[in-house]
Amino acid sequence: MESVARGAAIYFILLIVLRLSGRRTVAQMTTFDFVLLLIIAETTQQALLGEDFSITNATVLILTLFGLDILLSYVKRSMPKVALLLDGTPTVLIAEGKIDTHALKRARVDLEEVLAAAREQHGLARLDQIRFAILEADGGISIVPQ
Repeated sequence: MESVARGAAIYFILLIVLRLSGRRTVAQMTTFDFVLLLIIAETTQQALLGEDFSITNATVLILTLFGLDILLSYVKRSMPKVALLLDGTPTVLIAEGKIDTHALKRARVDLEEVLAAAREQHGLARLDQIRFAILEADGGISIVPQ
């Protein structure tokens, strides 16, 4: 039972930390972010397993983590407000060609990232060619051309 409690605690701690760190952190991983993720994984593994490194304990933890994830997906489906809290909502970065600098700062996205998304998605080269730029809940940037 201790393994289930540890697994649930770590699951919710990671959920909160990842949510607070912002969408772009996970969506656009740098080399340092990847190394940090590996360190977090090792630290999490130690916290989850404690002194019990048995296959049984590992199986219980895996089932606990996946079970919580599945349960939370059902909760989010039946309670949209919980989904908004956990997953976030899209953020408009550019509306009708006007840059929302506050939204860019809050989302930790710079204009170069928006322009890169515009080039990749639609071959747009200039800012005045972008009607809307939206940071989606999954961390991607959607571009609507003029």
